[in-house]
Amino acid sequence: MEHFKTARESRLSITELMLPSHSNFGGKIHGGHILSLMDQIAFACASKHSQCYCVTASVNRVDFLHPVEVGELLTLKASINYTGRTSMVVGVRVESQNVTTGKKRHCNSSYLTMVAKDENGKGTAVPGLLIQDEQGVRRFARSKYRKEAAFKRDTQFDENNFKVEAYISGLKKENVQIDLK
Repeated sequence: MEHFKTARESRLSITELMLPSHSNFGGKIHGGHILSLMDQIAFACASKHSQCYCVTASVNRVDFLHPVEVGELLTLKASINYTGRTSMVVGVRVESQNVTTGKKRHCNSSYLTMVAKDENGKGTAVPGLLIQDEQGVRRFARSKYRKEAAFKRDTQFDENNFKVEAYISGLKKENVQIDLK
């Protein structure tokens, strides 16, 4: 296994025609179908980088910016943004394109954390990321700080450490009624 690889070495893109079978009751492409495609390309990208079977550990926030119509082409682009010891953050960008007008729209972007597994299902080391431009540094740093913020948020609200009195006053202006007994 190589010690370091560039993001370019594992970068992937797929384009798929959106069919009526992919639509929801509103006639738009179902978000679950798009999420499934995002997971598939993240798996392929992470597996290509690590040369291992990979599993999805987490999916960062996904905001659906624009609906996707039946008959449009959906293009997903995936790239390794961050490498840990056994994990990788794969950035996925989703764009739709109207085939008759050629108009493209950014539908969403998300970050999926993938973990490489060995033949026994245990986490295994992955090649590091060789960064050769400022964009790569920005993406790596953003993923590193997003990971740290998630850890802090998870521990801050852990049920064993959570202090109700520290948050009650901050919730008074929210659409909630608190009636603790």
